[in-house]
Amino acid sequence: MTHTPPTSAAVKEKSKLAAFWSMLLADKLALAAVIFLLIVITCAFIGPFFLEYDAGRQNLRGRNAPPFDLSRGWQFFLGGDQLGRPLLARIIVAAHNTMMVAGGSVVTAMAVGATLGLIAGNSRGRAGQIIPRLADVIMSFPSLLLAVIVLYMLEPSVGNIIIVLAITRIPIYLRTTRAEILEVRERMFVQAAKVMGASEMRIIFRHMLPVIFPTLLTIATLDFAFVMLAESALSFLGIGIQPPEITWGLMVSQGRPYLTTAWWLSFWPGLAIVLTTLSLNLLSNWMRTALDPQQRWRLEIGDKKNG
Repeated sequence: MTHTPPTSAAVKEKSKLAAFWSMLLADKLALAAVIFLLIVITCAFIGPFFLEYDAGRQNLRGRNAPPFDLSRGWQFFLGGDQLGRPLLARIIVAAHNTMMVAGGSVVTAMAVGATLGLIAGNSRGRAGQIIPRLADVIMSFPSLLLAVIVLYMLEPSVGNIIIVLAITRIPIYLRTTRAEILEVRERMFVQAAKVMGASEMRIIFRHMLPVIFPTLLTIATLDFAFVMLAESALSFLGIGIQPPEITWGLMVSQGRPYLTTAWWLSFWPGLAIVLTTLSLNLLSNWMRTALDPQQRWRLEIGDKKNG
């Protein structure tokens, strides 16, 4: 049995991953943000399978139960809500809808916006002029106001909220992609690929897209936090996710009448929103530095000092 040595591409990919891991270890705030986000994502995917029943079970004897009291079980560690449901279980279950709305909106907006941006950036005809005007039309409306108007006319379901929030974020990816493509298409390696007879699709997906993808990924990480805050704002206004579904924003809204008597009803889901948003911002700042060859030396110096 012969042993097949790893290819140079595989070795190069492993070295890249090792370099990024070293740079992440060098930035303690970014590392803490990644760990926290991994916990949130794990809770969002696994939590509903184990805690969905407990999160919706009412117990009027435990209504507005204070936090840090384990006499009713570990699920009441953060207290109980106005119907006696455990806040910890509800926050974990609510993470699923919150992450689903934010993630779905960002992925949809990035896919549509990047596709339109690629078409506009590579087109030298009417498409290159018409598509940017579409972004101008969308951006002429305040994003939250547009979402409020549409959700007043449509049923405020998870799918509708994802579509509405995605539409408001498309111009960001469209404009960014178009601006990057207009610059990248004039570079020497793209011109060389054209001279060698590479097809238009191969040039776009093999040579252009890998260059601009790190920029789009950094924007998407930061945009994830914005969309999550937008969803929380819509739920707080009462036109977002509706009961019996729950999100962190809806939990904050439901706890608002009890702020003077049971502050923990709004505080814990609000803290989850703040910490997740902060972690996304820290991760976005790290990615902006780590993915930029001109800025990466800052993290590499920090890694050498720690080493």
